[in-house]
Amino acid sequence: MRLLLVEDDDMIAETVLGAMRRAGYAIDWAADGRAAELSLGNGVYDLVLLDLGLPKKDGIDVLNAYRQSGGAAPVIILTARDAVDERIRGLDTGADDYLIKPFDLDELAARVRALSRRRTGQKQPVYAHGDLTLDPAAHEVTKNGAPLVLVPREFALLQALIEEPTRVFTKAELEEKLYGWGEEVGSNTIEVHVHSLRRKIGADQVVTVRGVGYRLKRC
Repeated sequence: MRLLLVEDDDMIAETVLGAMRRAGYAIDWAADGRAAELSLGNGVYDLVLLDLGLPKKDGIDVLNAYRQSGGAAPVIILTARDAVDERIRGLDTGADDYLIKPFDLDELAARVRALSRRRTGQKQPVYAHGDLTLDPAAHEVTKNGAPLVLVPREFALLQALIEEPTRVFTKAELEEKLYGWGEEVGSNTIEVHVHSLRRKIGADQVVTVRGVGYRLKRC
């Protein structure tokens, strides 16, 4: 999943960005309403975390314009506006959830997971490939029925590969799936993640296509 955080407070933004990245999400950050509209116009986000009191354009106006343009990604409002009428206004404008500042980061992560499961109106599929299974909702991977412990980047890498097991992903495509704007990505970062993932799921499970990228082995 790729998230967009819209938040003008640098300290709050850095805290949320760090928490979501540790949870394995690629997340980008827009610091004002105009930047948010430009970002949302790309149509690449699976979920939006939206502050209301934004410079240049209020969050409610950003949300309204996004829904009016056909934007369908779930939106969680993150705001200090705790009046009931404000919450009603946000939900009526098209928000899917509402969290009052200050909020618990674990609760935010749980709400993100819950909305991601309901994104298509049904539970996310469990992916199976050979002796591997990956359950995005439960954030679990098994090999021959035995659970594997993957760190968030390893899990995100395996999910990208197992969702399209016949496709060869370039390094740039995998970097885009695993990292948000502004995150430092070393020249061999993907190779390091692939090496680490191979140690846990089997060296033959991830195939290197020389000069192109990576895919899962054919079953």
